Amino acid sequence: RKVRHVTWCMKMAAVQWYSRERNYKAELEACRLEAGPLEFGDFHPLKLITVTESKAKKVARKGSTSSTSSSSSSSVVDPLSSMLDGSDPLSLFAATADPLSAAAGTTGKSNRDKQEDAGVGADFDLWSGKRSYILTRYTTTEKLSINLFLGSEKDKATGPGSAVSEKVRTRLEELDDLEEGSQKELLNLSQQDYINRIEELNQSLKDAWATDQKVKALKIVIQCSKLLSDTSVIQFYPSKFVLITDILDTFGKLVHERILSMCTKSRIPLAGTTMSDNFGQDEVNETAKETCLNWFFKVASIRELISRFYVEVAILKCNTFLSKTGISETLPRLTLMIRGIGDPLVAVYARAYLCRVGMEVAPHLKDNLNKNFFDFLSTFKQIHGETVQNQLAAQRVEIPTYLTLYSPAIDWILQCIAYRAPEALLTEMMDRCKKLANNALLLNSVMSAFRPEFIATRSLDFIGMIKDCEESGFPKHLLFQSLGLNLARADPPENDKLQILNVAWKVITKLKNPQDYINSAEVWIDYICRHFAKRDVNTVLADVIKHLTPDRAFEDAYPQLQSIITKILDQFHDFAVLFSMDKFLPFLDMVQKESVRVEVCRSIMEVFIRQQQEVTRDPVILNALMHICKTMHDSVNALTLEDEKRSLAVLINGFIRMVSFGRDFEQQLSFYVAARATFCNLEPVLVQLIHRVNRLAMETKKVVRGNHSRKTAAFVRACAAYCFITIPSLTNIFARLNLYLHSGQIALANQCLSQADAFFKAAISLVAEVPKMINIDGKMKSSEGYLLEFLSNFFSTLLIVPDHPEQGVLYLVRGLLNIIQDYIWEDHTDTKVRIYINVLHLLAAASQETYLYHVDKVDSNDNLYGSDPKFLSEINKLAETLIGQILDHLKTLAKEETLKRQSALSLSLFNSILIHGDLQNNKLHQLTINLCNLAQKHGFADTKSMVRTLEHIKWQSRQPNMRHLADLALRLPLQSRT
Repeated sequence: RKVRHVTWCMKMAAVQWYSRERNYKAELEACRLEAGPLEFGDFHPLKLITVTESKAKKVARKGSTSSTSSSSSSSVVDPLSSMLDGSDPLSLFAATADPLSAAAGTTGKSNRDKQEDAGVGADFDLWSGKRSYILTRYTTTEKLSINLFLGSEKDKATGPGSAVSEKVRTRLEELDDLEEGSQKELLNLSQQDYINRIEELNQSLKDAWATDQKVKALKIVIQCSKLLSDTSVIQFYPSKFVLITDILDTFGKLVHERILSMCTKSRIPLAGTTMSDNFGQDEVNETAKETCLNWFFKVASIRELISRFYVEVAILKCNTFLSKTGISETLPRLTLMIRGIGDPLVAVYARAYLCRVGMEVAPHLKDNLNKNFFDFLSTFKQIHGETVQNQLAAQRVEIPTYLTLYSPAIDWILQCIAYRAPEALLTEMMDRCKKLANNALLLNSVMSAFRPEFIATRSLDFIGMIKDCEESGFPKHLLFQSLGLNLARADPPENDKLQILNVAWKVITKLKNPQDYINSAEVWIDYICRHFAKRDVNTVLADVIKHLTPDRAFEDAYPQLQSIITKILDQFHDFAVLFSMDKFLPFLDMVQKESVRVEVCRSIMEVFIRQQQEVTRDPVILNALMHICKTMHDSVNALTLEDEKRSLAVLINGFIRMVSFGRDFEQQLSFYVAARATFCNLEPVLVQLIHRVNRLAMETKKVVRGNHSRKTAAFVRACAAYCFITIPSLTNIFARLNLYLHSGQIALANQCLSQADAFFKAAISLVAEVPKMINIDGKMKSSEGYLLEFLSNFFSTLLIVPDHPEQGVLYLVRGLLNIIQDYIWEDHTDTKVRIYINVLHLLAAASQETYLYHVDKVDSNDNLYGSDPKFLSEINKLAETLIGQILDHLKTLAKEETLKRQSALSLSLFNSILIHGDLQNNKLHQLTINLCNLAQKHGFADTKSMVRTLEHIKWQSRQPNMRHLADLALRLPLQSRT
């Protein structure tokens, strides 16, 4: 069979090609759908569907016969929801399965509503949000010390067989052992070593609890809380407080969960609630109460006041297991305990911890918060007492630095008090602060904690209080920073805005320390941009430049400079106004660190692309943005990631698209020339520029309505030259191919025939350089599929390209076929033959008397040759050669493993000849039949596709001048797969 098959293929090789004459207009009319009249009352696809629904409901009750009821209604219904009869069967099942869910949902909802009314909401700044700032802000280079508990065999959990009395005696011995000093003091620790040790203690606490070593866990907590009485390295105390209270929080949570588990062993929480929020006092069993009392008794036996206070506050929530009023009765006592702490810094942080835990467990008890703050005010004078002064002198700490240590604690206390507090209470708090001497610390905390609206409406009052503060105490620039932060979030009275700025800036501009100055300027720039004109903003920028230029102080202020630019961009969206400020670009030039500079330029371009609605030709904007884009471009080097290059190119392309000089096309082209020189290292930008120049050429054609003058013709040739010069600089070979083709099409549309020929010849030469594999999104893929797609598009263009008078017939097509013939294709693909089949389509179209499409004012070959017989003969010879090569390739596919490819190619060639060939020629008619048989011979042809093809042939045979296809339809029997 194989030998006969090869011989048959060789017989098919000697076939002459004859193109079918096509009447494209008639074919188009024949394919159009018949248009029918549509009255207004008829169906419209966007009209709502009205469905008449008939329901039959079957209801069965115990002890009664089933009854059926039917109803009919006309309404707009959803067919999917109607199937469910308006209900979700899973929801119905869940409701039936759990009869308590409804009650639980109601109970849980009412509990949550109460908590939201009395508790804290999403607008309350949690402690967790301040934790990282404190750890970053309050650091030290001094050496620290810590006491570590040394465990022993006695720490191990008592076995289940031990007697209760022995267990109690052992635990008492363990507590005595702790008092007798079973500890080790570690000295000369760095800050990081200290933090690591604290974290180890926190983990030891969890491990001890997990192994039922409750006394060891208590020892660790007591030991850690003792550290809060140590102020030997006073600058680190706020961070130490954060670290230690993390351990206390962990301990309090473990104890509460332990007791809660005793209450909930015999019950299941209702749906929608947790174990901790739905138990009543009567549900706490005796074991849980006894365990809870036992913990409080252990805490009460701690000798040191600070340790006893902190541990009891940590388990404050456990009071709910003893009585409903347990927490409200305990809080006042704990508040009074703090009066026994002599060090004012230690005392204020103890109050902060009590307020923090109080807000978590009983946020509705506001009186305790107020009491803590008033107690602090009564002892405020201790801060300036002799004891504190001696301590600061010993540690060489200045009073302004010392006062800033109080800020986190006081800020937190005042935040808790001010949360949803009435206006009268806030006014009372402010009045009490006024009566105190040296009240800058309190004033700063008030401005940090109170609502911005409250502060903004009283801005002049606060400025007066700031002026009255002593210069040697809390730094005044910090007070103005706090005031500026409030004014950035809330507006002061309209008449006070200028006076507020004048007073504040007089203080800020006199600051000698560049860091203090820029920190204050960064805060106030937001207020200035929101309420004042560009002249005032420009003045502030000039002042910043004046302060930061000496000694290159700006090198230490990059974050603040970046923040200032961001705030200016947030308020000024009109870039003509922005760049008209003569100090903006000099201000930008202070950002000299490349990474920061690029980030700032990126943020400017992002705002420009997002906010600029109309194209611009403003030279101020163009020069400034060109400078900014050049900064981004010049940051690209060999180590820059592709994603980074891509993101920068997107921003620069956005800028290029927004530049338009209207009808001044020459100026537009000059801009693109400058942009090409400036952004030569970013390939996506070069691609964008080529597309923009091609578009410019088409806009020129549109303006002159296709009738080019000498000047406009020279201009579009200049555009073509721009593209021809730029394309070779690209590295992506398919980008070059597509741009050569696109630019050639643009040149052809503008009657630049020589330029179009140059583009097409360059594309043909470049096809030979296409590599076998190309990188697509980081993956290596075969290039043949992309090359086939490009060449198919290229052939469609070559149909309308007129032949050169000094070259042969279809010289571009012949040149491209030579390149395709010499190209080394992969053995396991048929890409080359599929290209040849596409060329057959081109040749069939080229032999028509009138082509399917034309370029305006360009004579294609149908007009040049006028269906000259010599021209048609050359086309037919070329087609015969291609068919011969295709059939030769089909011979090579006669092997067992390539029969499927042979079938697909045979069917493809069959369809091509059927559409484009003149089947009145007997040899071509017989070749078509042979190809159809070959496609079906081994059972690889799609039967459905063959059926549709046969139906199409029969339909075509009924058309005028197509009667000869009836014989073909009779000679194409379908073969089943057997």
